Amino acid sequence: MKKINTHQMPEEPWTSPKGTFSSASKNVSEALGRVPTSLDLRERHPFDVEISRIPPGQANCPYHSHSAQWEFYHVLSGRGQVRHVGGLTDIEPGDAFLFPPGEAHQLINSGTEDLVVYVVADNPIGESCHYPDSGKWLVRSPERRLIRSESLDYFDGEE
Repeated sequence: MKKINTHQMPEEPWTSPKGTFSSASKNVSEALGRVPTSLDLRERHPFDVEISRIPPGQANCPYHSHSAQWEFYHVLSGRGQVRHVGGLTDIEPGDAFLFPPGEAHQLINSGTEDLVVYVVADNPIGESCHYPDSGKWLVRSPERRLIRSESLDYFDGEE
C-alpha cells in the first residue's frame, strides 16, 4: 500500500497565456505512483484523482468534451457554475456530477472564494478531446497535438 497526505502535497498552478483560464491542482494519483504515459494498467491506474482549485472569476479550462473518458466531480468548497450542453448549472459544496464521453463541460468559479473540487476520471487509452468553441481537436497519437480541420466524407481521397 502507498499512502500520501493531500494536505501536505504542493499544488501545481497554471494560467493560460492571456489569463482566461487558471487553476491549481494536486495530482493525487501521480503522487500514489500513477505513470500517465504508461500503457501498463498497473502503472497507469484505472482512474485518476485530482484536487483542483479554481480562483474566483476563472474557468478551469476551455469548454471541451472527451471521446472516451468519464469524469466525476465533487465540490468540496466554494461556489460556481458548470457549463454544459444544456447551459449553466450552479454548483456548491456537496454537489456531485458526472460527465460521460461526448458531453462537453467546463467549470467556472463565479463566486468570491476559491472553488475546490475532487475530479475522478478513468484513463482510457487513445483518448481525444473536442473544443466546440474553437473547433479544435486534441489527439494523443502518439504525442499530444491540437488540430483543426473541416469535416470530410469518410471516402474523401480514398477512391
